[in-house]
Order: sequence, then structure tokens, then C-alpha cells
Amino acid sequence: MTTSIVNTDKSFIAAEKPGKKKKKWQSYALLFILPSFLLYTLFVIVPTAGSVYLSFTSWDGISSDIRYIGFANFVEIFQSPRVQNALKNTLVMTITLVLLENIAAIAMALMVDKVRWFRNLFRSIFYFPTLLSGIVMGFVWAMILNYNFGVFNQILTSVGLGDYIVDWLGNPKYAMLSIILSTVWKGAGYYMIIYLAGLQGIPQELNEAASIDGAGGWQQFRHITFPLLAGSMTVCMVLSMISALKIFDQIAVMTDGGPGFETETLTYIIYKVGFGELRQGFGTALAMVLFLIILIITVIQVKFLQKREVQL
Repeated sequence: MTTSIVNTDKSFIAAEKPGKKKKKWQSYALLFILPSFLLYTLFVIVPTAGSVYLSFTSWDGISSDIRYIGFANFVEIFQSPRVQNALKNTLVMTITLVLLENIAAIAMALMVDKVRWFRNLFRSIFYFPTLLSGIVMGFVWAMILNYNFGVFNQILTSVGLGDYIVDWLGNPKYAMLSIILSTVWKGAGYYMIIYLAGLQGIPQELNEAASIDGAGGWQQFRHITFPLLAGSMTVCMVLSMISALKIFDQIAVMTDGGPGFETETLTYIIYKVGFGELRQGFGTALAMVLFLIILIITVIQVKFLQKREVQL
């Protein structure tokens, strides 16, 4: 009888040891996580909470006088024609950039995937613009599109098309188009890499079988390649949408929000109002509105694209 009790106690202790060991490792894991969590709290959570508070104030960003004004900033946001114009510009730019960047990225990925010679060279050429910062890219394109000495207008003049030169950055009809095309030039190479990884994961046997059955190149792309790129497309479209909603550098360098307010977006008006007009409270309220817009659009977009993945 005593032996059975001892054996039972030993089995209980043996069964208990893994649980204690697991708890011990969990405590160690928390110690490893703690430094990162403290930094994240200090530089993300605390400033975010402070921004929420400042959005309800009339703070100018400099003085110590921080007056609570309730929802006055948000009421002004929804009544301001300037903010409504910036929101319209932001949405137009976002929709156009998402479409053009992904179309260009898929086209470049297909080209790099199919080419036999100098594949790495083409990949490097297409990806190189993404290495430039937005500021550098803005300066480069501002020089290319300059009305007086820009490369583009100089080429038109040299080939006898001088009557068609325009002020690409000073004309309201072309300013936003210039920013959009330059941004596509910079960003498409990044998404090309993601699409290229997706293409290389598609079994070649599918295209070979379709080719034997008489399917042409377009039919293979439409019914095989494009559906199987759904996962890559979800990632690229979400990333490009978020990037487009936050576009700032190119506008700051190329047009400064002009001519007039034709290229002013929500991110740029946040900067202009907060630091140029010393209305930090109003600018912070705008930032909160932009955050909610990005959050809502991202959630809707991800759900729609993931639903498409399941259906395919």
C-alpha cells in the first residue's frame, strides 16, 4: 500500500514538472518582450494617446496654453471647403495610384519572369527607383518636368513639338497627373518583386496544359495566372493604398500643394496647418480623421480581397 502511494506521488510530480517548466519559460519570454513593449509604449502608445487629447484642444504647438475646446476641430473639419478639396484629391490620387501601380507592377513582373536574357539586369532596373527617398525622387522629377529647362520639354522642343510643351507642375490640369506618374515610377518596382514571387510559385504545368489545349497567352493569363496571383494582389493593393493615402514627400517638393490647392492632400494639409499655420490641435484632429479613414478602407479592402481569394 505504501509503495503505491509513493508511486502515485512520483507520477504526480512527474506530471507537474512540464507545467512548471512551461510557466518558467513563459516568464523568461515576457522578460525578452518587455524592452520592446516599453519602447513601443513610449514611442507609439503614449504619443497616440496624447494626440487624441490634443485633437480636442486649440494648441498652437508652441505655447503652454492648451485650451480644451471639445469637438470644435472636428466640426470645422467637416465644414471646411479646403479639407473637402484635400479629401477629394486624396481619394482621386489613391484610386489612381493603386490601379496604375499594380498594373505596372504585374506587367513588369511578367516581363521579368518571361525574359530569358539579362533577367537580373531588368529586375534591378525596375527596382532601382524604389531605393530613392521621396524627397530625392521629387527633386529629380521637378527638374525633369520644369517648364523652362526641364528635360521633357527640351525633348519636345528638339523634335519639333515645341507647341505642345506645358507647365507640368504649374498647370492645374497636369500637376496631379505629374505627381501620380512620378509616384508610379518610384513605387511599381517594389510591388513587382511581390508579384514576381507569386508568379514563380505558379506551377508551369498549368500553363503547359492550357497551351496544349489551345489557350493563347491572354487566356492563360486571365484564367490561370491572374487568379493564382490573388494572394500577392491582396498584399500589394493594401500596401499601395496605405502608401497613397499617406503621400507627402512628392507633393512637398514638386508642387507645395499647388497650384492653388489643386494637389493638396490630407497628409499635406496636416503639415501645412499644424506647422505652417500653428494650429497643432486642428492638425492633430485631421490626423485622427485620416487614421480612421485608412483603418476603415483597409479593413474593407482586406475583407473584399480575401473573399476573392477564397472564391478562387
